[in-house]
Amino acid sequence: MNCFSVDVEEYYHAEVFHHRLTVSERDRLPRRAALFIEQIAELLESHESRATFFVLGAAVRYLAPLLRSLAERGHEIACHGYDHQHLSRLSPEEFREDLRRARGVLENAAGVSPRGYRAPTFSVTHATSWALDIIIEEGFEYDASIFPIRHDRYGVPRAPTEPFWAEAPSGARIIEFPPLTLNWRLMRLPVGGGGYLRLLPGCVVRHCVAARQRTGTPTMLYVHPWELDPEQPRIPLPLSSRWRHRVNLHKTEDKLRRLLEAHQFDTADNILRTIRHDRANASYSLK
Repeated sequence: MNCFSVDVEEYYHAEVFHHRLTVSERDRLPRRAALFIEQIAELLESHESRATFFVLGAAVRYLAPLLRSLAERGHEIACHGYDHQHLSRLSPEEFREDLRRARGVLENAAGVSPRGYRAPTFSVTHATSWALDIIIEEGFEYDASIFPIRHDRYGVPRAPTEPFWAEAPSGARIIEFPPLTLNWRLMRLPVGGGGYLRLLPGCVVRHCVAARQRTGTPTMLYVHPWELDPEQPRIPLPLSSRWRHRVNLHKTEDKLRRLLEAHQFDTADNILRTIRHDRANASYSLK
């Protein structure tokens, strides 16, 4: 019932660089994701686990052989949009085009038809809830874009913390698989991956996964390939943003290894297919 997911993108796609790099500047930077995607996959497979790889469409053309290999090895290939745009910067028409473009390159170059979607920067919120209708209309079977916390860039703090039916403004619904959180006193704390995984002691993350397992509740964790890459180019940033992006990059691989030694993981699609038959999921309206 544990899902491990990877947001397949380059270091320069991170939201922190959006206003720092032009498209042409990004295109001149070295691509480094492939090595770390393979490293993550090998770690998973050595511990008999599989993952969902949410792939950015812009990266498909140079990652296609690796993506086909991952699919053949039992991992799931899902969609992360095309150009890593926070949904607040897109109109509904632009978002639909981004989705279609991303899905098209995954089908044509990687040979897979993605069933799941994750918005860049978990940017499905109350303000961008219109995106859920488009995700549903475009044929995706599940979404993994809602983080049930408070955050300066994203978050739906009152959303359920386990898989639930997300209700779009039209009333249509889609199954949602949110990242792992921890309820501590009166607070809900993010645990499930990214910078939280890098900041928190590994024992805390493993404890939270084990606690979810004891209740039979599915768990979602995530990581980016660049989070295993402390040697990535240093792009100028303000001090706070630089710390946020680079903190504990040198520790991520060891934390993942220890996590995989303690727990097994499967793909989001496999887990959601199971729980749809096993339980009635809560609903939450984003109208």
